[in-house]
Amino acid sequence: MQYSVTFPGGSVRYLFNGSFEHISQWLNPRECIIITDSHVNGLYNQLFTDFKAVITIPAGEEHKNFSTILSITQQLLEHQAHRKTTLLGVGGGMATDITGFIASVYMRGMPFGYVPTSLLGMVDAAIGGKNGVNIGLQKNLLGTIAQPKFILFDTAFLGTLPGTEWSNGFAEVIKYACLFDKELFTELAERDIQYYKKDNAVTSALIARCADWKNKIVLADERESGMRKLLNFGHTAGHAFETVCLIPHGHAVALGMLVACRLSAQYGMSETVTGQLQNLLQQYSLPTTIQADTDELMRVLTMDKKRDGDGVDFILLKEIGKADIHNIAFNNVRQALASFIHAGNH
Repeated sequence: MQYSVTFPGGSVRYLFNGSFEHISQWLNPRECIIITDSHVNGLYNQLFTDFKAVITIPAGEEHKNFSTILSITQQLLEHQAHRKTTLLGVGGGMATDITGFIASVYMRGMPFGYVPTSLLGMVDAAIGGKNGVNIGLQKNLLGTIAQPKFILFDTAFLGTLPGTEWSNGFAEVIKYACLFDKELFTELAERDIQYYKKDNAVTSALIARCADWKNKIVLADERESGMRKLLNFGHTAGHAFETVCLIPHGHAVALGMLVACRLSAQYGMSETVTGQLQNLLQQYSLPTTIQADTDELMRVLTMDKKRDGDGVDFILLKEIGKADIHNIAFNNVRQALASFIHAGNH
């Protein structure tokens, strides 16, 4: 299955149930440079032999920084990359983010595509056109919005995905269910990771469903001036957990969604929603408690891009499938975090 979506920032072709072995249908390998990480290259380097060059960066979120950007830029110059050279990001969210950022700014723009290899990349990180680089503790402080020419979804890559990375991806799937899709929330509650691992067709359909939701929101608000902010559900506190506690992105988002639920209850959401979400997160091997330093978390939160005066924008649930945006005072955020962390210590 494939289709194109035209955004203000460019048209993207979505290639579901695709195969990397047929990538030459979408680009000329001899005019294409792959950007990937050391882990993916170690597993799949035999697939990359026909390409102009392969630039390998160290695996890990800590390498999504400007030092890596400068290193890639130098290697692009050495490989005589120009504005007609295509960049192909192959890997998880870190690799695709960096590829999109570089392609946006190198010689003021060059064509690029993505082949996400993680579940998180397939359902979320590779979609939407956001590209960013971390500066110190601040995630994606430098960034662009630029759309790839195509995204190839090859679920064969999921065959080497560790269990923790399956959980990592399902945090974003659960996010979509909480925000927009009560039916999906029910389906997830009736299944588990093993169900999806065993059925490639069901997993492919799930990926396409998540991509449809994200595309619908991004089409309405590509620059994140309104509706697209909803996609930050779980990410405001989640980014702080990820930075301070050094845990995977999806695990941090899971905790962030629970913090948002604590705040949502103050605005009329039923307490039963928090219990339903907590059960679902546990079902998909995601954390629901953590020990952390509240002061450190608040230090990161107060530098968040979504800060507005003495508060920060949080996405709160009305119920499963419905959400809206509230500016929450930092004092209230601190109370929610302290309550949550206290619960996590017992």
